[in-house]
Amino acid sequence: MAFDIEMIEKVYANMAERVDKARDLVGRPLTLTEKILYSHLWDGTASGIYKRGIDYVDFAPDRVACQDATAQMALLQFMHAGKKSVAVPTTVHCDHLILAKDGAKKDLQLANSQSKEVFDFLSSVSNKYGIGFWKPGSGIIHQIVLENYAFPGGMMIGTDSHTVNAGGLGMLAIGVGGADAVDVMSGMSWELKFPKLIGVKLTGKLSGWTAPKDVILKVADILTVKGGTGAIVEYFGEGALAMSCTGKGTICNMGAEIGATTSTFGYDDSMRRYLAATGRQDVVNAADKVADYLTADAEVYADPAQYFDQLIEINLSELEPHINGPFTPDRGTPVSQMKVEAEANGWPLKVEWGLIGSCTNSSYEDMARAASIVRQAVEHGITPKAEFGINPGSEQIRYTIERDGIIADFEKMGTKVFTNACGPCIGQWDRAGADKQEKNTIVHSFNRNFSKRADGNPNTHAFVTSPEMVAALAIAGRLDFNPLTDLLINDKGEEVKLTAPFGDELPKRGFEVEDAGFQAPAADGSSVQVAVSETSDRLQLLQPFEAWDGKNISGAKLLIKAFGKCTTDHISMAGPWLRFRGHLDNISNNMLIGAENAFNGKPNSVKNQLTGVYDAVPAVARAYKAAGVPTVVVGDHNYGEGSSREHAAMEPRFLGVKAVLVKSFARIHETNLKKQGMLGLTFANEADYDKIQENDTINFLDLKEFAPGKPLTIEFVHADGTKDLILANHTYNDSQIGWFVAGSALNLIAAGKA
Repeated sequence: MAFDIEMIEKVYANMAERVDKARDLVGRPLTLTEKILYSHLWDGTASGIYKRGIDYVDFAPDRVACQDATAQMALLQFMHAGKKSVAVPTTVHCDHLILAKDGAKKDLQLANSQSKEVFDFLSSVSNKYGIGFWKPGSGIIHQIVLENYAFPGGMMIGTDSHTVNAGGLGMLAIGVGGADAVDVMSGMSWELKFPKLIGVKLTGKLSGWTAPKDVILKVADILTVKGGTGAIVEYFGEGALAMSCTGKGTICNMGAEIGATTSTFGYDDSMRRYLAATGRQDVVNAADKVADYLTADAEVYADPAQYFDQLIEINLSELEPHINGPFTPDRGTPVSQMKVEAEANGWPLKVEWGLIGSCTNSSYEDMARAASIVRQAVEHGITPKAEFGINPGSEQIRYTIERDGIIADFEKMGTKVFTNACGPCIGQWDRAGADKQEKNTIVHSFNRNFSKRADGNPNTHAFVTSPEMVAALAIAGRLDFNPLTDLLINDKGEEVKLTAPFGDELPKRGFEVEDAGFQAPAADGSSVQVAVSETSDRLQLLQPFEAWDGKNISGAKLLIKAFGKCTTDHISMAGPWLRFRGHLDNISNNMLIGAENAFNGKPNSVKNQLTGVYDAVPAVARAYKAAGVPTVVVGDHNYGEGSSREHAAMEPRFLGVKAVLVKSFARIHETNLKKQGMLGLTFANEADYDKIQENDTINFLDLKEFAPGKPLTIEFVHADGTKDLILANHTYNDSQIGWFVAGSALNLIAAGKA
């Protein structure tokens, strides 16, 4: 459980030396992002000036973190790699497989019963391979990482897109697929395209109802869900310095929703306070010695336009609370404009549920500020109009807010306290009545609000806002309620105006916990046995994917032409499917069932060209696979947006899909496809998407000449015998082509050739 101060001190010693060399090489002042990147180069030297957004670079991360849903497949792959133990500090966190329904105690008991096989597997694998294991109920991975492992100037990867949360403590923490994590756990380098840099200058200071969450809601509105793709966002300015560490974490966390590689802040007093409060004064002492290296050079922040590829400036003193949604986290509406927007768009005004928590907003400060609103309602005799639920971020948070009376404040208003876990944020919510699919509105402090994500109901209009705004809207029961101006009526018929929220940044009496839920691994795990039953429907040992046969792919059929938004939720749904995340065959039955077929406008209904019959996407894919017919998936813009889940790449690979051809990819998903030995391609001419027909047969004409920078030519033969030749671009370098040739990156590791 303890942080590794020796490792951190080594990082800082290397950073001081390498940053100075990099500054001389580049010939100009460096941003914080550049300092961390250059100090974590795999070869340990500042060996080149990298072109942003173009050059692939090998890095050496300091840590790996995995959540239970993705850890299953990652660790199954790691077992296949043939290593005795992990090469870098690694932790596994059980936070996804806990359904929110009746409250923390009952829900945790049910999870420990239903998912015992998976938890036992993760526990034993962690014990065997030197991995720290956080038990069910210990908390949400990103909150635990912030409390225990994150440190300024470090680099971490995690098998969850919201790994970026650790940027609140000045890290470069990046979400990846499990295969990337396996590389690092195996002692290999980790490859990343050298990112572009987006600077966000924060002036002024947050006050009143405006919270850190509103900063990222505003940034999402500006950049959209794909505006940060291929970039790292670096926040700075007086507004950043005046913000709490956990508030910074919130901003970085939701940076995943703009497609950013990660986000970060420079080392400052808020980080010192948080590190000290969480028992890491040793890290403060070490960081203070190299403080100049843990933020950008002064010249960068003095003239940021010269050093960033894009610059955004936000005056926090003028920023309004935002409510983003529905159905996408980048549709921003200031609270003062919500009444007009809601009426114009026909959004249901009645708020049915308010939910606070998730890795984005489950800190002590978040809970305290929301509780200050709840406390006012109780004191003034105001009965909440909506149901209310909270998920504390960790057992340490839960124990401390119970001690300080914050949970009691929530419970006086009838709040349901769920387990210290992800819960509704990832669809792990057994919401009564959701099966009726009625049109309704909920508000939450989570990060994503895609259709059906929280409760499975496509007609639930989910809106993202700050914890304090969630509390206010749930109490009022109306989406168009503006707590800055509007009044509430109490049980005596009196008008009441809520005052601005307040909550301590850190607990005055310090954090406290009896059992944090951590299990240290065995000093020598060689004798630990990891058992996977052959009859299990939850876990399945992996078989290597077949290597490329060296021939052009020919006679392939179009599996689906997906129309519009196709996130990882569409490709491999979460919710009830989480139980199969360790069983590739079973989880593949959800492949692309949420994607809309461009030819009939329906989800999970595609034509089987062998029979002419429409069927579910996985069923058609299995039919083609059984017949030895390769398949191709065609998609729209930002394909694979959302989670880091590599199941969205492994399932198509397992069911015989050879290539995914789209207008554009989300970063993590494109990498996941490459790692699994698939072809992730983009239209050289986006208009060619319209040429793809339902009954097409597809031939790759020059795959045998597959090479970096060389587009591939693909022939689409239509049912009437006519043909279209389409050029497909790709971003594969030599090593990534090696993954394709070998059948997967893991095959190379297992063969000792990576």
